Amino acid sequence: MSGEVSELDKAIYLKIRENVARFIKLNASKFDAPSMKVLDVAPQDHAGAKQFFVTSDVFTADIDPDSGADYIIDICQRNFNVPDGSFDIVVCTEVLEHTLQPFAAVAELRRMLKPKGVLLLTTPFNFRIHGPLPDCWRFTEHGLRALLKDFDKVNIDQLEDLERFLMPFQYTTVASR
Repeated sequence: MSGEVSELDKAIYLKIRENVARFIKLNASKFDAPSMKVLDVAPQDHAGAKQFFVTSDVFTADIDPDSGADYIIDICQRNFNVPDGSFDIVVCTEVLEHTLQPFAAVAELRRMLKPKGVLLLTTPFNFRIHGPLPDCWRFTEHGLRALLKDFDKVNIDQLEDLERFLMPFQYTTVASR
């Protein structure tokens, strides 16, 4: 068995990355303002939210101490260096599947949001295991609703695979407190 990524997986990856950019851009157009504080969780090698939230204050968070992020945190636990209600928007794209405790991660992201704050979340579904490892989970719409049960409003959309019924490539979610 080869360790190479297939051409199909490369094409799906491109669709997912384009969808993430479209999703953040769309929501930045709704929320970007000089008074807004945005937290971008683990933007890694991608340009992240900063390119779309041009007037907001954008901060980064990562578990990797060598990442250069503004906050070095593990979203699966209480991070005392981030006060409750610190951010208007938390952007968490293609991260939740890499956590060991997704319910704890979502609770921590919610804690960091101000009242009326918004979580912008994307998660892959019909996509290969990928790095950074570990890659632990795939969430259905029903699983996302269970994870986000403490939010006041949850809007979930999907990037469909037109060849496979009920097997979307990815979910995009806007959850507000």
